[in-house]
Amino acid sequence: MLKVLNLYAGVGGNRKLWPNDKIEVTAVEINPSIAAAYKDFYPNDNVIVGDAHQYLLDHYKEFDFIWASPPCQTHSQLRAMRVYAGQSEAIYPDMKLYQEILLLQLYAKCDWVVENVIPFYKPLIQPSFTIQRHHYWSNKFILGTYFDPDGIEGAIVNQMEKKLGIDLSKYKFDGIDKRQILRNCVKPELGLYVFEHITGVKS
Repeated sequence: MLKVLNLYAGVGGNRKLWPNDKIEVTAVEINPSIAAAYKDFYPNDNVIVGDAHQYLLDHYKEFDFIWASPPCQTHSQLRAMRVYAGQSEAIYPDMKLYQEILLLQLYAKCDWVVENVIPFYKPLIQPSFTIQRHHYWSNKFILGTYFDPDGIEGAIVNQMEKKLGIDLSKYKFDGIDKRQILRNCVKPELGLYVFEHITGVKS
């Protein structure tokens, strides 16, 4: 069984199509209500409510494959456009993204991938590959492929749920917008493509 660490797990969009019979997954999510939904969707995963950034530092040696999707909002082109338009205040980009890439590049012996949006600036570390609106940093290069546009820009919640195959209708998330939770999901088909081509494990 492949030991997998799924960091910043959210409700598990990237995880949805991974082969359950071939993996043991530890998922880390800081928000308890989001972690509870993830656990409902993937009851066999070990779900930890905690700081994914610190968990990676403490446990990166224990896994065969690591997926990290650190928060993307401070890197997004949309936020930068809002700052330029005077609709939002400028904030520092969250450099935990690059800390995690460097940690894994320098020290990890396992397969790994870090995913984030294409930022409003030139990436400080060149991504290994890019698919759709995502950059990926990894110990391996894989060829990009075509996926239908995810179509979630401007979509309402039930449309996003249908496109992602994730039903959040019975959940409440402590004041967090469901639309943002769904926007943070990696398209399941894309998550499977990256998983299979990095690990070599087929579903």
